[in-house]
Amino acid sequence: MIEQLIPFITASVLLTLAPGPDIIYVLIQSLGHGKKSGLITALGLASGILVHTTLIAFGVALIIKESPEVFNVIKGGGALYLFFLAYQSYKSEAFLQIPAGSTPKKKSVRLFVRGVIMNIINPKVIIFFLAFFPGFLWNKEEQVVCQFYILGGLFLTQAFMIFSMVALLAGSISSKIQQNKRLNTLFKWMQVLVYIGIGVFVLL
Repeated sequence: MIEQLIPFITASVLLTLAPGPDIIYVLIQSLGHGKKSGLITALGLASGILVHTTLIAFGVALIIKESPEVFNVIKGGGALYLFFLAYQSYKSEAFLQIPAGSTPKKKSVRLFVRGVIMNIINPKVIIFFLAFFPGFLWNKEEQVVCQFYILGGLFLTQAFMIFSMVALLAGSISSKIQQNKRLNTLFKWMQVLVYIGIGVFVLL
């Protein structure tokens, strides 16, 4: 179990650290409306992970029970999807731009709900989780749903912690992202290598 959780947490942290739409949205809310707005947005985005975890947990658990061969196909397809994400990251621009100005201020409840919805309606998230999570199951014979919830809980926790740090350090992080092209190039290659590494891990 520990042998699976340590690389899972490591990969999760590296993936969350790589700049993307979620972190940019937290930055915008923090810069425009204060750290509290950023923290609430971070909580909403992280909470949406529970929905994806539930869908994957029960769906994949049923597949494992009914057809282990199909599960192996899912893992193979997941690895190929991760390689595709690595290729997309490689082809993308290294320098991320934070939009000028700020989004309209929303009440705390609306901020939280917006964060949850942003996560839930993103089809790439559930596809990514479907590719990412199955390779880290440590016992495919027992308590598969429970294992998925443990993985989902760990991913949620680290994502919320990182998003929260981004919200609290929004000013300095924003300036570094916009001014340091080498830093963004580093993030880009980190993303490429992590996707490839996870894909290889899933295949093996």
